[in-house]
Amino acid sequence: MNNEVLDILKSMQGDMKSMQDDMKSMRGDIKSIQSDVKLMKGNMKSMEDEMKSMQGEIAGIKGTQDEHTQILRALEHKTDVISAEQENLKHEVSQIKGEVKAVRKDLSNVELITASNWSDIAKLKRL
Repeated sequence: MNNEVLDILKSMQGDMKSMQDDMKSMRGDIKSIQSDVKLMKGNMKSMEDEMKSMQGEIAGIKGTQDEHTQILRALEHKTDVISAEQENLKHEVSQIKGEVKAVRKDLSNVELITASNWSDIAKLKRL
């Protein structure tokens, strides 16, 4: 019976050594996992920094885009004002053109009347 107990104890001792080896292996695996997690944390931190940088750049781009939109709206308004003024000028030019034609016609009539008057004066001087 002592031999049986001794065999059982030896078997238990072997199992315990096997368990210790397994635990050492598990510790190594845990250390490896911990280093992988640390590496992943570092990568995540780097990605967060890059995202913050990109958010800042996007905010700058958005601000610039808003400024450009305001400038374009102001230019569109100015273009509308200029177009309206141009139409007004066209109307005024047409009106002035008509008035100039009327003045020319009146001036032509004055010339004819003046010529007729000179003729009448010349006739009166002959008498």
